[in-house]
Amino acid sequence: MQVVETLLDVNEKGLLIPALAKDWQVSEDARTWTFDLRDDVYFHDGTLMNAEAVVNSLLIAQTKHGALRNAPINSISAAGDSSVVISLSRPYTLLGAVLANYANGILSPAAYGNDEEVLVLSGTGPYKVFQFAPPHKLVVEKFDDYWGKKASIPFASYLTGHRAESRVLQAKSGQADIVFGLDPASLPSLQRMDILTVSSNSIPRTIVLKLNSGHRFLNDVRARQALSLAIDRKGIAKGVLRIPGSEAEQILPASMSNWHLDNVTSETESEVGTPESLLSSLGWNKSANGMLEREGELFELTLITYADRPELTAVATAIQAQWQAIGVTTKVEITNSSAIAMGHQDGSLEVALIARNYGFIADPLGVMLSDFGSNGGGDWGAMNWNNSALSADLMTLEQTSDPVSYKEIAQRSAQILFNQRPMIPVSSYVQQTSVNNRIKGFRYDPFERSFYLNEMEFVKP
Repeated sequence: MQVVETLLDVNEKGLLIPALAKDWQVSEDARTWTFDLRDDVYFHDGTLMNAEAVVNSLLIAQTKHGALRNAPINSISAAGDSSVVISLSRPYTLLGAVLANYANGILSPAAYGNDEEVLVLSGTGPYKVFQFAPPHKLVVEKFDDYWGKKASIPFASYLTGHRAESRVLQAKSGQADIVFGLDPASLPSLQRMDILTVSSNSIPRTIVLKLNSGHRFLNDVRARQALSLAIDRKGIAKGVLRIPGSEAEQILPASMSNWHLDNVTSETESEVGTPESLLSSLGWNKSANGMLEREGELFELTLITYADRPELTAVATAIQAQWQAIGVTTKVEITNSSAIAMGHQDGSLEVALIARNYGFIADPLGVMLSDFGSNGGGDWGAMNWNNSALSADLMTLEQTSDPVSYKEIAQRSAQILFNQRPMIPVSSYVQQTSVNNRIKGFRYDPFERSFYLNEMEFVKP
């Protein structure tokens, strides 16, 4: 909602661009980064942004959960009023992308309490907070002293709506100007309406199955391969998501070319076997009713997903039927997204269907480290799975600046993930958005950092 800004920004191609820092330099040994700040930038409380304020925000962010805490930083200091210097213990090519992450937004020193918790969200963006009622409502008001392109729309309200049908009605009635996360089944009726336009945007988010690779049914790669082979991705893309061509065999989309294998188009049964043969090699045999049994135990899994993204429920039901066809009994439970992280932490999760954002840090390496690092995975990544070769490659990539070497190592990492299937990709994500025709200037940020409210204006439809 453009209340808080970061030192660096990211364009639609994922490249770093200036934001609160007008430019930056990296030393020859890649261990010292210097950021030159913009002049005449004001916080929403009226105070002037300077290097001391930026250092204060970053030091506090460094103590919180997030990518900055894991960066190999020796010190963050001010060099005069208009420059910030970050010293590293080793080269860390991810630093720019980490500083562009929303968690490292710059706030006024007065925004923090004595315990370094945020009391007032006083940022530098073109909009300031007018009303804040989490988790359902945020209203922002334009900030007239903004350093960049000033907003023309006086107020903007963000509402969360968990029910997909309610969001569709808001779009049709004109009650909401922009509606995100539309149910695929509603698209034909919305596309026929004269008062709005439906926008479809590919984003670096993938619908994936998170597996507990430590589960006794899933701890062999052959079981994970069998479950992957049993999924009719093309059928789901066309019949459930209504976006033919969105099927995905790999975790990261083709737009992230370093991490996408060009020579892999699909898994073939001739290469690894059929789902039935793979499961049979693990001792699973079908009972009289067609369901898999091993030593008197049924192959049963509980798959959890969440209703915030309406397509996930439909995809989960389709996967349930497709796994049923090979003899795997699947119980689907619809819950809150927080249950996935909780299930990871307490070990109770078996399978979860999620929409994972691989672009919330501009360089996907940051997410890869979080999801597949040496700690056995992450809340939204692998679970009870670790690969020493992959961990070593990811650590090497942190210090690799040569683009040819970077791609070679990233491709090797992607191949390991494809072969081992700690997570099973299903479909690349397309964000479906309706925009009322009274809004001009809408564009979608594939990295989901900004709604670009200050670029929009009202027009007569």
